[in-house]
Amino acid sequence: MARGARVYHIGLHEAALCGGLRHRFPGMAGRDKDIDPASELAEEDDDQALPDSDVELSEGPAGAGRATIVHYAKLAPSSPGVYRMLDSAGEVLYVGKAKSIKKRFTSYTRPAGHDTRIERVIANTASVEFVTTATETEALLLEANLIKRLRPRFNVLLRDDKSFPYILITGDHWAPQILKHRGARSREGSYFGPFASVWAVNRTITALQRAFLLRSCSDGFFESRTRPCLLYQIKRCSAPCTQEIDFAGYAELVREAKGFLSGKSQAVKEELAGEMEKASTELDFERAAIYRDRLAALSAVQGTQGINPRSVEDADVFAIHQDGGFNCIEVFFFRTGQNWGNRAYFPKADRSLEPGEVLGAFMAQFYDDKPSPGSILLSHDIPERALLAAALGTKAGRKVDISVPQRGEKKELITHAMTNAREALGRKLADTSSQHKLLRGLQQAFNLPREPRRIEVYDNSHIQGSNAVGAMVVAGPEGFQKNQYRKFNIKSDVAPGDDFGMMREMLERRFKRLITEAPRVTSNIELTADMPVAQPPGAPADEDAESPWPDLVLIDGGQGQINAAHETMVVLGLADVPLVGVAKGPDRDAGNETFYFAGRQPIKLPPRDPILYFVQRMRDEAHRFAIGSHRARRSKGIREAGLQEIPGIGPTRKRALLHHFGTLKAIERASVADLSQVPGVNAETAKKIYDFFHEGR
Repeated sequence: MARGARVYHIGLHEAALCGGLRHRFPGMAGRDKDIDPASELAEEDDDQALPDSDVELSEGPAGAGRATIVHYAKLAPSSPGVYRMLDSAGEVLYVGKAKSIKKRFTSYTRPAGHDTRIERVIANTASVEFVTTATETEALLLEANLIKRLRPRFNVLLRDDKSFPYILITGDHWAPQILKHRGARSREGSYFGPFASVWAVNRTITALQRAFLLRSCSDGFFESRTRPCLLYQIKRCSAPCTQEIDFAGYAELVREAKGFLSGKSQAVKEELAGEMEKASTELDFERAAIYRDRLAALSAVQGTQGINPRSVEDADVFAIHQDGGFNCIEVFFFRTGQNWGNRAYFPKADRSLEPGEVLGAFMAQFYDDKPSPGSILLSHDIPERALLAAALGTKAGRKVDISVPQRGEKKELITHAMTNAREALGRKLADTSSQHKLLRGLQQAFNLPREPRRIEVYDNSHIQGSNAVGAMVVAGPEGFQKNQYRKFNIKSDVAPGDDFGMMREMLERRFKRLITEAPRVTSNIELTADMPVAQPPGAPADEDAESPWPDLVLIDGGQGQINAAHETMVVLGLADVPLVGVAKGPDRDAGNETFYFAGRQPIKLPPRDPILYFVQRMRDEAHRFAIGSHRARRSKGIREAGLQEIPGIGPTRKRALLHHFGTLKAIERASVADLSQVPGVNAETAKKIYDFFHEGR
């Protein structure tokens, strides 16, 4: 291979290893930000961010980019693979795949015949990297993986920070548990999904408990039972914990539940109907009534959703709607003939792309980390539909059919999904427009150089200095970004009630980490009343680019908090970051807030100003998050202290007790005999624990 080209070869197995790709290819490291999302605060109905419709990029010298393409076309391999086009700064502009990379780059050398987007990519390309694969299918899978990780600005980007919830039937216990699961599949068992929301999962689990009587309790709670719990009494559990059902009987219930969730719902219903008829013939009407109730529960599962098609057993439905340069893709999930919910996505894409092109690129990324069903229904035909079906079939180990229905019930599903996509995009455009008006008003009210795209709000909570917690919430053009929330357990030895010291520690920890992760060139400029706040030098010139640096920092407090915050920022060399303190009136009444600045006179906004209401909402959200985090930490401290105060109970026995019983309340209710069953707890220690909780009763 001639000098100047970077060519790698990768197989299908390596293409599936996302973590390895970051280290294998130069330029991929550092693209992912090490951010700890506040996942416990993410709400299921939060909409995805609506991206900017235009992608701006400065053009390179005339012919410079095309000369680069001509050079690399001579070096390109003839095999299938993936290519990355980079600008002069080393940033990835575009990731593509081809059956023959050489032929693809030869086509790029033509002086005309390209759309505007490709012309701009070619003009700004300074270098190219190639990755060869054995087949075009492997290239498609690798392309989707690289696009999700590198996020090139000229590719269609799936903007999704949420994982889907699943139903898990565990496989690491003789009596499997049914529960909701989200995240890595680290626990042994069978996973069913995805579901569009936690609400849909909870509703389905409740119905399945009535139909199959599977336990939902934890293993610790299960092992400690001496008599059936309430769920057995209300016929939502078969109580394997107390041997109300034998092992064979419970295993049969698990088999039926797995069959139902795997798409064999009709077969399971027919089997239950047969058992009900058999019991009726034998005049065992009590057993027949049990089967009748279970059949009714299964019918309820299939009848609670709005649309439950008869001809669609296991399928995903995709519909796309374009308006104003934006795209909305509505996805419906159908499993076992049931509608398991829907979710709207707003992918970032060039406005010149046709709906089918956007949809095809979106689907490749969508199924990169999710299992695909046997059937996929589309509103628009996509390029290389057969290739995508083959790639998904390779990943799933079975055939995957991708079709564009033209008539019948499947077409009705597409029409319904199209309606939802159109309505979702309309709502999002209206909400975004209102939010931009508020941000422009905030810019004028606080004399900011530009409309803020990221606002960080800080607050802290404690009780006389104990269990002190700092909180940061983030707001922007799309509203509150709950996956960006952070909490700070105050670690320094600040004096009880020292709010200024807590604020200093919180800001110092936050911005020291930010400087390390996303360094920028700063100018240490003091802000004065007659000097507008300077735009952070590290802020992106491109309006479409996302930056972790805030355009505005709001502090819940008055002049004292602002002075403490400003001193901290000066020490860090970040005096140009805009700081505003939000202080309530003398009677702490909302609507009489005073806004404090570093080096400027405080101001007030009119009582009924929409901007004032907007700031109040952000301040109250930070207050809510801080108080919630403080209460959680205080409750944890109380729970742990409740065991540590018992003589003879150290960390090891404390962990054993909590693992066995699950909660402090369960330990409190346990008898001496139950406590003695915990590993490491003898009869004497068990008596001490029992006496600790029951003394004086």
